[in-house]
Amino acid sequence: MSDSCISDSYYVPVDADDAHGERFAATDLVRSTWSAAIQHAAPVSALLVRALQRCEPRDDTRLSRVLIDLLGPVPAEGDLWVRAQRERAGTQIELVSAEMLAAGPDGQRRAVARASGWRLQTLDTADIVHATAEPLRPLAEARGRDMKKNWDRNYVHSLDWRWLTKPMSDGPGESWIRPEVDLVKGEQMTPLERLFAVADDANGIGSKLDIRRYTFLNTDLVVHLHRLPVGEWTGIRAETNYGPDGIGTTLGTLFDEAGPVGAIQQSVLIRPRPPKN
Repeated sequence: MSDSCISDSYYVPVDADDAHGERFAATDLVRSTWSAAIQHAAPVSALLVRALQRCEPRDDTRLSRVLIDLLGPVPAEGDLWVRAQRERAGTQIELVSAEMLAAGPDGQRRAVARASGWRLQTLDTADIVHATAEPLRPLAEARGRDMKKNWDRNYVHSLDWRWLTKPMSDGPGESWIRPEVDLVKGEQMTPLERLFAVADDANGIGSKLDIRRYTFLNTDLVVHLHRLPVGEWTGIRAETNYGPDGIGTTLGTLFDEAGPVGAIQQSVLIRPRPPKN
């Protein structure tokens, strides 16, 4: 990656009016922990959510459910295009979608990730607020693990990641995380962009597998939000279940410092790492 793309953001805007969609260049901070050649799904998810929010926006609605489908490895090099459209219009319920394009092996643009979001009309229901999930322990009780030392500069280096539980211990994993960089250079993240910049980490937080022996890549991300998050920190409580056939699921709850904000699910592809020669 060229020096011009090294920045304190995940993406640098290139051309807002490109015929194929808003064009971006990715920085080194999008690089995955699985491979430096591909992007971590969290920045990809956040950039798609940015597009969903900007698609024919209405002040009286908000996203209640977002589904991210990863259609294959998202390359960390080269330009990206993001475009969005309203699929279903409505007074109270709308469906919006977005997709990310990148150059394939043949050099032609192809879709590498897609998002859809139900956008619902808001109404004052403050008198019936209810959420059953037990709040996470406070941020003051969480501890950093200096995860950045384990990798060359990549997505992990963009985060302040603090654990409430020991990785791979019994029961759900729990962490507080906040991105320390912009999503798009020069822009302030919205609350949903900030949440989606870390929500995909649920798979790793909930994992019970040794990363030296297995890979566990999620192919999707589904988030339902009963309220919008507040503040810089996102809390995640997650646990991954493993089936007998190489497939698992991550289930979890998302929090801000005031309590739960929504639920998260991921499909997980589990594979043993080949032995080293």
